[in-house]
Amino acid sequence: MRWFAQASRTAVADSALAPVKGGPRHVAIIMDGNGRWAKARHLPRVAGHRAGVESVRRVVRAAPQLGIETLTLYAFSSENWSRPADEVSDLMGLLRHHLIAELDELADNDVRLRLIGDWRSMRSDVVAGLERAIAATAGNRGLQLAVALNYGAQDEMIRSVRTLAEAVKAGTLDPARITPEMLAAGLDTADLPPVDLIIRSSGEQRLSNFLLWQAAYAEFWFTETLWPDFDEATLRQAAEVFAARERRFGGR
Repeated sequence: MRWFAQASRTAVADSALAPVKGGPRHVAIIMDGNGRWAKARHLPRVAGHRAGVESVRRVVRAAPQLGIETLTLYAFSSENWSRPADEVSDLMGLLRHHLIAELDELADNDVRLRLIGDWRSMRSDVVAGLERAIAATAGNRGLQLAVALNYGAQDEMIRSVRTLAEAVKAGTLDPARITPEMLAAGLDTADLPPVDLIIRSSGEQRLSNFLLWQAAYAEFWFTETLWPDFDEATLRQAAEVFAARERRFGGR
């Protein structure tokens, strides 16, 4: 099946995918629960990851219809390398097949692919395929899909701080003049809009080293739904909850 396959396990009325007034423009999702979904069904973990890909397809298709302009997905963290070798291999295989091989579907839906994280240190064949995918979708003007690969927020911030430290060492930057905006400009998300809403599936309520700087004034929404069961209706529910909140940004 493809990312944007016509069929969906969940039938959603057309009205359910209408834009949410006052909804989030940039949604970031920690896709959690694949392993527990598989375990509950006495299946190998890779079956949960494969089912999770179906949820990615549904969410990517639904997001622009709900008024979401940028979608950031936490696909593979820098800590995930510590998982069993066979699981990492399965994840890399899914990445190659579903993220690299389906460029026609991304093009048909006007999706522009972005990557954040230290993805260039991954296997050379994976990096080459990802670079081709980025180039092939660069001209698209629909949903901006940012995928976090080999990503860790602490590492991201350290890389930005090192750049500032090098400028201070070179004498081109006064440390007293360093601002939050300067640090943010060195993050992987520098040219993405601010994150409005962070969603985590599976009932866990932590960020797990995801977008720590960018989350400063983001809204959070947690759901017990395991990622493979996350669908268009779940995404709409999150967007509606966001729209009903009063955002204050620390000013009052």
